[in-house]
Amino acid sequence: MKSFEGYMHGVNLGGWLSQCDHTKERYETFITKKDIGTIKDWGLDHIRVPVDYELVEDKAGNYREEGFGYIQRAIDWAGESGLNMVLDLHKTYGYSFDDGYEEKGFFDNEDYQERFYRLWEQFAKRFGEYEDRVCFELLNEVTAKEYSDRWNRILTTCIERIRVIAPTIKILTGGYYNNSIMALKDLALPHDENIVYNFHCYEPLIFTHQGAHWIPTMDTKFRMPFEVAYGEYAEHIRANLNHESAEINSFPADAVIGPEYFELYMQEAVRVAEERNVMLYCGEYGVIELADPADALKWYDLITACFNKYGIGRAAWTYKEMDFGLDVPEMAPVRKKL
Repeated sequence: MKSFEGYMHGVNLGGWLSQCDHTKERYETFITKKDIGTIKDWGLDHIRVPVDYELVEDKAGNYREEGFGYIQRAIDWAGESGLNMVLDLHKTYGYSFDDGYEEKGFFDNEDYQERFYRLWEQFAKRFGEYEDRVCFELLNEVTAKEYSDRWNRILTTCIERIRVIAPTIKILTGGYYNNSIMALKDLALPHDENIVYNFHCYEPLIFTHQGAHWIPTMDTKFRMPFEVAYGEYAEHIRANLNHESAEINSFPADAVIGPEYFELYMQEAVRVAEERNVMLYCGEYGVIELADPADALKWYDLITACFNKYGIGRAAWTYKEMDFGLDVPEMAPVRKKL
């Protein structure tokens, strides 16, 4: 499997230019040059920078030069610190992975899709010259499987239009079910050798999202350690997520969760990547701040071992706040090891 060189150990800057109130104060203060230096000191090689269309567009589609300037500043800061960068469009006009933003119609509206293409052409014109240390991620977390064929058509067209301007910059694509591993097989075949297949991993969700208030079926007071038997995991999943887990149920109920879980979970991603000779990247993975930090570290240990075994690049979610922050007091006891 091809390795995604320069993007093996990263962290997301969620909540800075995306999933925020989109104010100048937020842009200026949430992440500073000092934070980029801290990330470099942690020994990482790249940052993933989510951006929403509101940063660079108004509702009518007119471009905001100041917004492009913040992206340029992120690229400059990263370059000065020797970090690479993934530019991730987290929300486009007419679509967001989060229904709460009430962005609708993108997959059925050709005008919205054209606006998406034009925005990526703008990104390519402005930032394509940094292809040695910047890559493009077309759209964060397509949700419904029913969008698959339309999304393949849209991403193919978008890549073709970017390629006119930036012929060899690396481009990340992910599939339905919020960049699920199971969606990778249904992604369009790689357009060229500079395409990267992108997935997200928060499994077992019952552990990484324990007590998450945004999951309707979750008991917000629910907490659990990491190293427990698969049977206990299955019980908690049924009680708080209201479904079954094929991966969890594949192991003996009395066996304690271990590296075999992630090996099984990622084997489909590895299979598809090897079959199509494409680079593989996990753009998000992490544990909610409500979990015990020592248990979170155990989870990171096991998933990291699997990433390393197969040479999978990744970026943890996320640097600060957003319910998953690494640079928060709760993680202080384990941050150095992490």
